[in-house]
Amino acid sequence: MSEQIKVPTMAEYMAQGKQPEILFWVGCAGSFDDRAKKITKAFVKILNKANIDFAVLGTEESCTGDPAKRAGNEFLFQMQAMGNIEVLNGYEVKKIVTACPHCFNTIKNEYPGLGGNYEIMHHTQFLKSLMEEGRLKVEGGKFKGKRITFHDPCYLGRANGEYEAPRELLQKLEVELVEMKRCKTRGLCCGAGGAQMFKEPEAGKKDINVERTEEALETAPKIIAAACPFCNTMMTDGVKAKHAEDNVQVLDIAEMIANAEDL
Repeated sequence: MSEQIKVPTMAEYMAQGKQPEILFWVGCAGSFDDRAKKITKAFVKILNKANIDFAVLGTEESCTGDPAKRAGNEFLFQMQAMGNIEVLNGYEVKKIVTACPHCFNTIKNEYPGLGGNYEIMHHTQFLKSLMEEGRLKVEGGKFKGKRITFHDPCYLGRANGEYEAPRELLQKLEVELVEMKRCKTRGLCCGAGGAQMFKEPEAGKKDINVERTEEALETAPKIIAAACPFCNTMMTDGVKAKHAEDNVQVLDIAEMIANAEDL
């Protein structure tokens, strides 16, 4: 028996004439990719533990249009975006939280021009705010003292200037945080930016995710912490390419918090 996780939809809230505190935007990866679904579950468990009133759009959620836009199909992007904005505005959504920096960046920076104005937070920012408000307690648990390096997602870090929230959460887990040579504003892309997730790499000497993974492995980590489903895939593939999967795990910060709490 798989455990039952409570995930209400906006339609259910609407039927009761209620508004949740946040809309959790799951994203395509978090909905369909088997690895990313684990991140979604971990985040939902944390939301339930912190007694957060949240809902998802469920089948009414469509791709934000980020891959289409980055691949140059502006027409498809606008179609996808307008459909989502219509649904979000129909539900009078004010505050959105997502575990995907690609969704975060698109809703934050591309949607306002099309009539979609929302307060949007990345899940690390939201978890940090819950911690500061005392609604969520994060403690070391099984990660205490472990060597961990954090890979900055481009769309969270360089595109939107958020470097501290994920690191503050890791510090609350009492890990030994070791930075890569290229981090924060100088961070290197894992390779899945700009719709690169959906194509084979161009000819060259080395795949970019392998290059980035080598930089991570230089810090001799037990865990490479990520905060993006695409980064998670690229870094996991990199770890496998270096035959290091027996020694190094790639985990989303939400998974680490859920694991530390044994949720």
